[in-house]
Amino acid sequence: MLPKIDVPIYETKLISSGQTIRYRPFLVKEQKLFLMAAESDDVNDTINAIKQVIQNCVIDEIDVENMSTFDIEHLFIQLRARSVGEVVRLNYNCNNKIKDEEGEKVCGGKVQFDLNVLEIEPTKNPEHTNKIVINDKMGLVMKYPTFKTVNKLDVNSNDMEQILEVIIGCIDYIYDDEKLYYAKDSSKQDLIDFIENLTQTELEKIQKFFDTLPKFKKDLHFKCNKCGYEENIIVEGIQNFFV
Repeated sequence: MLPKIDVPIYETKLISSGQTIRYRPFLVKEQKLFLMAAESDDVNDTINAIKQVIQNCVIDEIDVENMSTFDIEHLFIQLRARSVGEVVRLNYNCNNKIKDEEGEKVCGGKVQFDLNVLEIEPTKNPEHTNKIVINDKMGLVMKYPTFKTVNKLDVNSNDMEQILEVIIGCIDYIYDDEKLYYAKDSSKQDLIDFIENLTQTELEKIQKFFDTLPKFKKDLHFKCNKCGYEENIIVEGIQNFFV
């Protein structure tokens, strides 16, 4: 039997709970999952590969399917840094419109950024809370959205049906001055009826929960070497680090 190579063990804390999680770098077998996902245009393949790699590499017991999107992003960034390297090279094309003798066209200049992913800290809004107070007798407590939720639905959509789906999918329980009403014990229609009977102001309190969720993003200054156009861009989203 061939000897096994020892791999280092690292620790990080989940953003949602502060729980310390131990993990190892991903190996060739996990890299193969990434390569197969990278060849696919389906975002589901990318997400499934990330979840599988996290499940493989985290030593402590975790529930990846029900883990918050930002905890998964955090774990993936840590894994990527410890396995491939801390620096990600990002490539952008300049979309500035320029004019020449042929008319107006997109510049198309290419700009590269070297980004140290370990320098990316999650944004933590001090006003964020998962407890939504409707009035002095009633409120609700929210669960953090998972990839299962946000991959199917768009929380920023103007489609009220989609907004309702996201909201009821993230309700943990509703409370009043008498008892707790857990979403898992309630019908979907009862939850929809509850939300539809809120005022616009009360609904905005729930929307604030989503708007202030922790996010991983980095502000970068973009300057095109071809046309000289400059602007600030925001790098966010787990696929930006899937390289």
